[in-house]
Amino acid sequence: MPNNSDALPPRSKHAQLARPHSGEFGRHELAILGAPCGRIKELAARLLPLLEPTLRVAYVDADHAAGDDAAQGGSGGQDAILQAGAAAELTDKITFTRLDVKRGLDKFSQQEWLQHQGMVLVNGNHFRARQQLVILDPAKPLEKKLDRLTDVRALLLPEGVTEVPAYLRAHLGAADVPIFFLQDTAAIAELILQEWRAAAPPLRGLVLAGGRSQRMGQDKSKLAYHGQEQRAYAAELLAPFCQDVHVSCRPDQVVELEYAGLRPLPDTFADLGPLSGLLSAFRQDPNAAWLVVACDLPLLSAATLEHLVAHRHAGKLATAFQSPENEWPEPLITIWEPRSYATLLRFLGLGYSCPRKTLINSDIALLSPPAPLELRNVNTPEEAAQVRRELE
Repeated sequence: MPNNSDALPPRSKHAQLARPHSGEFGRHELAILGAPCGRIKELAARLLPLLEPTLRVAYVDADHAAGDDAAQGGSGGQDAILQAGAAAELTDKITFTRLDVKRGLDKFSQQEWLQHQGMVLVNGNHFRARQQLVILDPAKPLEKKLDRLTDVRALLLPEGVTEVPAYLRAHLGAADVPIFFLQDTAAIAELILQEWRAAAPPLRGLVLAGGRSQRMGQDKSKLAYHGQEQRAYAAELLAPFCQDVHVSCRPDQVVELEYAGLRPLPDTFADLGPLSGLLSAFRQDPNAAWLVVACDLPLLSAATLEHLVAHRHAGKLATAFQSPENEWPEPLITIWEPRSYATLLRFLGLGYSCPRKTLINSDIALLSPPAPLELRNVNTPEEAAQVRRELE
């Protein structure tokens, strides 16, 4: 009897999921090392005013005094509530909020708490990060920490230092690492911003066409306002701005979309409305930004899309237009950045499937639409007839 076991795919205990690109703390993280901790923190404080207009920046450090106190039998910096046994304490400090949590900080928690930041600066004396800025301070030589220098982005010379140590030149090899004076804050900040912009996630397109079109009475993605089905028209609009364009659909629509020459992306999150398509797109590629357009926007033009893409803010959770009908963001013509995936899932876990609620409660770039009428959704036969008259 023939053995067909070789034809079967290898058994896997876990689903094969694409994982978001992230380091110890976030997608964009930069360790500063090679100097005493005070000098590292001082550099971070100088950089922040120049980075913050573009990026939300977090700083990661360790507290020597608290550690020493705990080692000597003290409270280790815990206040009375934590000492009494509370697992966490959330304090509204009016101008900021502090969360003290009495448990270990694993790498998954770090990424979860810092996911809303565009950049994480890290004290490299205590923690590793994917990329590094190296201060050549003679008081803190790095000869025994070369394993931490995995992707050095710049060397920083303190006053009085003019040479790169031989051991460091040998470690860097042929790498062309720029050198700045430590006090040249503007140049260091501009390098960080340039590299952050260059690493912006690629833009992929998604036409939402998996709805049931109950109010229209027929599949509104198949309606033709411009001589072709609206789903194909929307895909063509997106194509010049995206590396590729997918059409979000129900599994039963896949064959017909392929036959129509479109690229289907079937929903893997069922019965969640537009959120189904958005989450399915991020499940396929969590490292791209998705430019999402609903199929029921027949008045949408390339000029409006160009405006959206030109004003994209990759440091925010999303870039969206303000709805012409109210002050809320319009979620179905929006650029959703990679970090929005975890946020959308968090809102779903809290029982909310409305993408607009995620936008309202997140740090986004909100734009005024250049042509507000183009954002009009067409959901009924009467609305479709009106649009056809306007397009004549």
